[in-house]
Amino acid sequence: MPNHNITRHIEALVFSSSQSIGTQEIILALNAVFNEEFTEVQVLESVEQIKEKYSHVDFAIELVFLNNGYQFLTKKDYHETVNQLQLHRSKKKLSQAAMETLAIIAYRQPITKLEIEQIRGVNSDYSVQRLLEKELISIDGKAETPGRPILYSTSTLFMDYFGLNNLNQLPQLKDIVKEENTVGENVE
Repeated sequence: MPNHNITRHIEALVFSSSQSIGTQEIILALNAVFNEEFTEVQVLESVEQIKEKYSHVDFAIELVFLNNGYQFLTKKDYHETVNQLQLHRSKKKLSQAAMETLAIIAYRQPITKLEIEQIRGVNSDYSVQRLLEKELISIDGKAETPGRPILYSTSTLFMDYFGLNNLNQLPQLKDIVKEENTVGENVE
C-alpha cells in the first residue's frame, strides 16, 4: 500500500464534521479518495496519533470519542471562557419551556406531541418547532394509534450537544431527586 498520510486526512475529516464522525464514515471517505481499502485498525492507529498530538498543553482542543464517533472539543481548562461566549449568544439559548419539552422527549422517546402536552399541561407546538429547528429532536415515524400522530425522539446533535454516547448516560431520577425534596414520611 502506498504511504498516504491518512492521519492528516482523518484529522481534516474530524475537524470539518459538524457532528461526531464514526470510524466507518472515515473509512468510506478514505476509500473513495485513495481508491483503496483501509481497515479499522489503520484508522484507529491514526486516531490515537491525533489524540496524542492534541493532548499536548499547547492545544486548547482535544479529540474525544463521543456518540460512537470522534469530535474535536475544547479542553476543560477553557470551558469557562467558551461558556462566556455562549452566554452572549442568548438567541441560541433554549427557553424553559423548550428545555422541559426536550427533557420529556429525552426520557420518554419516542413520544407524540399530545403525550408531551399531557405531561406538561400546556400546548407545546412552539417548543417542539424550536427544537426541530435547532435539530435537537427529530421525527421518528408515526404512532400506530388513531390519527397516526408524529413520534419525536432526540437527534444525534442532542447526543453531541450534551456529551452523551448513549441515552443510558442521561441522569436518572434517583440521581436528581434529593430526600429533602420529598413530601411525607419515608416508609421502608
